[in-house]
Amino acid sequence: MQFPNLSQLTPFTVYGKVHKVSGYLIEATGLKAKVGTLCQIDCAPLPVQAEVIGFKSDVTYLMSADELRGILPGAEVTQLDTYAKVPIGEGLLGRVIDSTGLPLDSLGELKGIERVPLHFEPINPLQRAPIRHAMDVGVKAINGLLTLGIGQRMGLFAGTGVGKSILLGMITQFCQADIVVISLVGERGREVKEFIEENIGVAGLHKAVIVAAPADSSPLARVKAAETATFIAEYFKNKKKRVLLLMDSLTRYGQALRELGLALGEPPTNKGYPPSVFARIPKLVERAGNGINEDSSITGIYTVLAEGDDVQDPIVDCARGILDGHIMLTRQLAEQGHYPAIDIEQSISRVMDKVVPAEQVQLARTFKKSYAKYQQNRDFIMIGAYQKGNDPEMDMILEKKPKLFAFLQQDKSIHVDLKQTADMLREFASLAMIPVATK
Repeated sequence: MQFPNLSQLTPFTVYGKVHKVSGYLIEATGLKAKVGTLCQIDCAPLPVQAEVIGFKSDVTYLMSADELRGILPGAEVTQLDTYAKVPIGEGLLGRVIDSTGLPLDSLGELKGIERVPLHFEPINPLQRAPIRHAMDVGVKAINGLLTLGIGQRMGLFAGTGVGKSILLGMITQFCQADIVVISLVGERGREVKEFIEENIGVAGLHKAVIVAAPADSSPLARVKAAETATFIAEYFKNKKKRVLLLMDSLTRYGQALRELGLALGEPPTNKGYPPSVFARIPKLVERAGNGINEDSSITGIYTVLAEGDDVQDPIVDCARGILDGHIMLTRQLAEQGHYPAIDIEQSISRVMDKVVPAEQVQLARTFKKSYAKYQQNRDFIMIGAYQKGNDPEMDMILEKKPKLFAFLQQDKSIHVDLKQTADMLREFASLAMIPVATK
């Protein structure tokens, strides 16, 4: 008896039926699909692909990155048994893609790429190189007082309309990185083009990859945009590149995860966020960092939107605990025309003392001390209650107040490198005649 060649046999195809559609969530019966695999739903005018995001008993939960149109009750669902694939390769440089890897620009099909399943391999924490070198971002308030290290994960905390996109654009233009990967998650649609044209420009776009999922995208598309950008950044890191990953914003990623979790029936906790959100955010952020050496690294900058300027928001609190520092932008400074609106008293870089000389650490402390002392006495000064001569140190700070605030402000077209920044701090300390402690 001869048996047929198994490789020539046609595998069984499993079909199911649409049981319920609620918002972006599709419930189907009759499937035996793995979580993360794709299914195809028969609907007019074109079939829709959806990803399996969970199941309960014989009901499979699916969600599509596309708009759901033309799906009928009982529509046929074909189990594809394949995972979603994303593009990687040098052909991504200078391109703008969506969460599925399809181009959003008008430059035609992607070339010089291959598509692979979106899957993150575990990272051994002992195989990460320590953060030892500073990263020049061209913004003197950050370079001098909140210095970033190559491989650091930094949060940019801000309310709406205080200039975080402009600051991100400055960092994109001025940073010393081989590749810049930008993830625009849940932002206004018009801001995508504005960010590219005004903040990145033609010169910066040649070394950048942009993954965008605007606010009107499905929750799955917004989640995938953040994860696809991180996956692409890892690809270039593994090619021994120094990558800068900018994600705007981590809060929108968390909100998309909340929509997914609640749709799947997870119990809501603080502000409606289910527990899985606070497990997946650290999982995403931990992908950034150094490889075996600093020549292969992902330096991550994540914007965190403080809703209603609430710094105790659950996502803000979660991000503050897992990142290597945070830069706080405040509405009060923005309303005073102070840009970038960085509140240096509430901001910190946890690796600064490891990446700059001890002298600069002390210069930064001297500057912050002067700024803090001025802010503590500001109300007395404004109402005329402070009398000159009561405090010699305060008198010196008032005399050099223009220099103090000029250092913290910067036009978006001006680049100030690490050396220039250190020289400015030395000049301020000498002009104010404030002693600088040395080790």
